[in-house]
Amino acid sequence: MGWFWGTSDPPESSNSDPLRDLDPSLREFLSKESPIKYTPATPPPAPPQTPPPTTATELPPPSSSPAVPAESLYPDGRYAHLWATYKPLSAIEAETKSEQEKLLDILEGYKERKAQIGRAAVENCVEEQMAVNDCYEKGRWRDKLTMCRGENRAFERCYIMQSRFLKALGYLSTYSRPESVDEAIQMHADTLYHRMLAQEAAAADAKAAGLPEPQFAPILPSVSKSTTTQTPVPDDTNTIPGAAAAVASKGDLPTLMPETQRLLTPASQAALRERLKSMTAMERELEERGVLMEAEAASETGRQVTDVIEQRKKRREEGKATAGDTISGWFGW
Repeated sequence: MGWFWGTSDPPESSNSDPLRDLDPSLREFLSKESPIKYTPATPPPAPPQTPPPTTATELPPPSSSPAVPAESLYPDGRYAHLWATYKPLSAIEAETKSEQEKLLDILEGYKERKAQIGRAAVENCVEEQMAVNDCYEKGRWRDKLTMCRGENRAFERCYIMQSRFLKALGYLSTYSRPESVDEAIQMHADTLYHRMLAQEAAAADAKAAGLPEPQFAPILPSVSKSTTTQTPVPDDTNTIPGAAAAVASKGDLPTLMPETQRLLTPASQAALRERLKSMTAMERELEERGVLMEAEAASETGRQVTDVIEQRKKRREEGKATAGDTISGWFGW
């Protein structure tokens, strides 16, 4: 029976032994002296638990494309239904632009890329620029009298060569790539420039010590290979150190690469040869490669402009010309 201050254990429980609270020695004495032998109840064996049957469920394969665009703060897919009809601002502006605005964007993009080359070259030459400023502020009076000629020459050469390296590496080629690619090209151009300075210093030290001029791997292998295959060099100059530089310093107009001859007009080729005549072999390679990449960028810009004009012409032929097409037709565009 149960008490007011407690509950009684059920008879089936393993705790129904009445001697459970006694001392072990007393329990042993009672078991020996009691005429009635008490056997504590043993709990029935628990039935074996069988695991519930598992049903094989096929999980959907993970989707390769994210459920939400990159602009979402929750890349795990939350609020995907709100982002289903999302369009970035750049796409909306591109759809609402007129043909004239598209043409202006193409031309402005080309001009902006050319301006970015100058800014990137100045960033890579920040040490030379700081040397010029320190010369004007803390330099010797002799350097100030010469307007810090040595520091200014170093900065000017750094700026020119960095610009050539940037053009040769294709900094001007594309307008829609991420900024990380531009930064990688800028850092690589700076690395190549300092490698060129180290090679020039090693050649100057060898010349001062009366040693043969050291041979280095080309800084831009593709450029050097293209130029050397087109420039005829006598056979006896292959074993004489510095003979290639002597051939390059002759008054003959240098031979251009086939790609340069294909993209440039004869007048532009003659002007380029005249400009390359007073440069070293490395400077020639960089200058020609930079001119080639600039010509390719200008050609790509021309193709984009032609595509816009062809689309306008196609709309006029189909009778779907817009008001902007009509107005531009008045001015002969």
